Parts: sequence; C-alpha cells; structure tokens
Amino acid sequence: MSTKIGIRVGEALVAGGPPGTAAEPEVVIGDLDGPFGSAFANLLGNQVVGHTRVLALLNTDVMVRPATLCVSKVTVKDSRYTNILMGTVQYATAMGVLDAVRNGDIPLAKVNDVGIIISLWLNPSIVDVEKLDHKVLFDIHREATTRAIHKAMTNEPSIEWLLKNQEKIVHKYFERALEGKL
Repeated sequence: MSTKIGIRVGEALVAGGPPGTAAEPEVVIGDLDGPFGSAFANLLGNQVVGHTRVLALLNTDVMVRPATLCVSKVTVKDSRYTNILMGTVQYATAMGVLDAVRNGDIPLAKVNDVGIIISLWLNPSIVDVEKLDHKVLFDIHREATTRAIHKAMTNEPSIEWLLKNQEKIVHKYFERALEGKL
C-alpha cells in the first residue's frame, strides 16, 4: 500500500472499573519512513530513568505490528508498579493494537509501514490495591487502546463536533476546582 497516513493523534478514556484501573492512553500513529519514524527510533534508543520505553509485546520475544512503543505518563519508581505496567498493561496494549488491525482501523497492508507511540496512564495508587483484578485491568486498557487508535485513524472528534459542543463540555478537573473540590 503506497498511501501515506502522515501522522494521526488520538486518545481515549475508559473508566468504571475498580479504583486505579482507569486507562487514558494517548496515541500518535505515523509512517515509519518520515519524521515520525525518526521520533520513534529516538524514543526507543534514548531511554530516560523512570520513563523507560518498551515495545508492546504479546509475550517476551513476540512484538506486535504495527511496532508500538509504550511510554509511561507516570514516573516509575516502584517494582510492583513496573510489573503491572510492563505486564498486564503492556499485554493489554499489544492486544488492543491487534484489535485495531483486526477492526480495520489500521489497514493490514500498512502494519509494517507505520508505528504507534502510546503514552500509558496507570494510576500510581494501583500498587496499594491488595487484590488487584488483573483481568479487569487488562480489559479496560485493551479497550482504551483500541478506542484511542480508532479515534486517531478516524480523526475523532471531528472539528465540526468540537465547534458545535465547545461550550457544552467542561473539563472535569476545572469543574471540580470551581466547586472548591481540588
């Protein structure tokens, strides 16, 4: 497939599970043979303490396609957090990427030509959850990854929707601040 996708950006929020399990990935998807590919390679090769970048894997030695780089939004300091992030969440991310390919959001013919950089949110409070339900955590992060990729590839929300709803949407943390709850 010779059609370039350029660079696409998307995000999604999936919540509603037990405390600490919400997912809010932000994705950048782009052609590997241009500026996006350079950024992808630089991120992978230029590791930063506390924000290690890893490829999305189904298991050790099984990378998904499109090549997907997972970057934590939270500074990683705790070994339990690391194991959850680089275990359950990394696996969920990999599965969500494959779901996006299966759903047609990323054309099968493009999987070797594009890459994904995904910023992952895993609530730091997750380390305090005694009986963490890894299946629920997995399902939430898988769904959020698939949704974020879909939104990126379909340019959602559209500018028309944003302009129509601009005054109706209030950021929840701004609203809480106005109510004196922050």
